[in-house]
Amino acid sequence: MAIAKAERLMNLALCLLGTRRPLSKRELRESIEAYLEAGSDDSFNRMFERDKDDLRELGLVIETVENLDGEVGYLARRDSNRLPPITLDAEEAAALGLAAKVWQQARLAGAASGALQKLRAAGLPEDVDPYGAHGALEPRIPVHEAAFEPLMLACRDRRPVVFDYRKANAAQPGQRHVEPWALECWRGHWYLAGWDRDRGAERVFRLSRITGKVRSRGGRFTVPVPDVVTVRETVASWAGETADRSARIRLRSDAGYPLRAKATVVRELGDGWDELEIPYGHGLDAWLVEFGPDVVVLEPAELRADVVDRLRAVAKG
Repeated sequence: MAIAKAERLMNLALCLLGTRRPLSKRELRESIEAYLEAGSDDSFNRMFERDKDDLRELGLVIETVENLDGEVGYLARRDSNRLPPITLDAEEAAALGLAAKVWQQARLAGAASGALQKLRAAGLPEDVDPYGAHGALEPRIPVHEAAFEPLMLACRDRRPVVFDYRKANAAQPGQRHVEPWALECWRGHWYLAGWDRDRGAERVFRLSRITGKVRSRGGRFTVPVPDVVTVRETVASWAGETADRSARIRLRSDAGYPLRAKATVVRELGDGWDELEIPYGHGLDAWLVEFGPDVVVLEPAELRADVVDRLRAVAKG
């Protein structure tokens, strides 16, 4: 289900559950922004009827009654839609507690902490260790970039944004106008997928390369949001995850552990250097640049040239 539709259904459900009297179609349309933007009355009526049917299929009991003005109204009584008490065994409570403690930074930390307190009230004992025998492996989702929170909210609210972005091979950042779709963490780094208005194409941006503030812009998205946004697949292809060639590099003995994890061959050269063979695909040059003087590309020649060009661009900046 597209996020925009899910938000619309949630807003409709909240309106129907929160009212003390039946609400007419007119009142619901005035209360929900997506319905105001529906255009003609026919478009709104079709959208509303589909949404109402979808909520009923999801289990929401919606009553249809006449209000005092003789109009047909709708409401969802709380006593008809109340869930049974939540009961959790120790393992289920521990699993939910573990999930709630993943977020440790940004605005989500407060929400996760509040959720954990509710879980304890629902049956998670104080003496239950959510991490079991693996307490030392506490899971975390790091969020160090200042751009994360405004982009998270922009993805949620479907608001276009503007930010300055420095490509790996550029000396200075350039401005990007983006319709943000989704944020995803991959191998310790956060990425944003969205529609780049200036280039007229889908793009993926690494948050650590966003400089300055993320600024919101008014207006609607100009292209539909895909049902599936393949952030990790895109980044993986840039990093050579699907490569069918090999590159040969020299690497300092005490550095570049992510590269060592990808290596198919490792040879000790002595004098504090090793030689590695690693998969070579699109974007490998940008990744190698991040290791600075700890990496020397031996072959192929085009990869070596690309890395040198990127290093020179960084040096000029």
